[in-house]
Amino acid sequence: MMWGRAMTDQSKTVTRVDLCEAVYQKVGLSRTESSAFVELVLKEITDCLEKGETVKLSSFGSFMVRKKGQRIGRNPKTGTEVPISPRRVMVFKPSAILKQRINGQHRANGDASKAQPEA
Repeated sequence: MMWGRAMTDQSKTVTRVDLCEAVYQKVGLSRTESSAFVELVLKEITDCLEKGETVKLSSFGSFMVRKKGQRIGRNPKTGTEVPISPRRVMVFKPSAILKQRINGQHRANGDASKAQPEA
C-alpha cells in the first residue's frame, strides 16, 4: 500500500481565502465582510490562546496551550546533546464527533457511539 501517496491525492490545503470564500458563498455577506468576519474569528481564537485560555468549540474540538519544561535534546546529525528551552506549545484535541466524522461514521440522527450492534 502507498499510504503517503493516497493521502496526498485526497488532501487539499484550505487557506484563509478559501474560508472567506465559503463564508461569502454560504452566509451571503460581501467578500469584504466575509474576510473581516473570518479574520475576527481567527484573531479572537489567537488572542485567547495567547492569554493561555482554552478555546473549546462544541462538536469540533479544543485548542489549548501547554507549558513544556526545559529538557535535553539531541542533534540528529551530530548526536550532540543540546538544551531545549522551556516554551509554550499549542495543542488541538478533536471532539469525539469530529473524530467520528473524519472516519466516515457520521450519523444524521445522532451520536454514532449510541448505535446498537446489528444481530
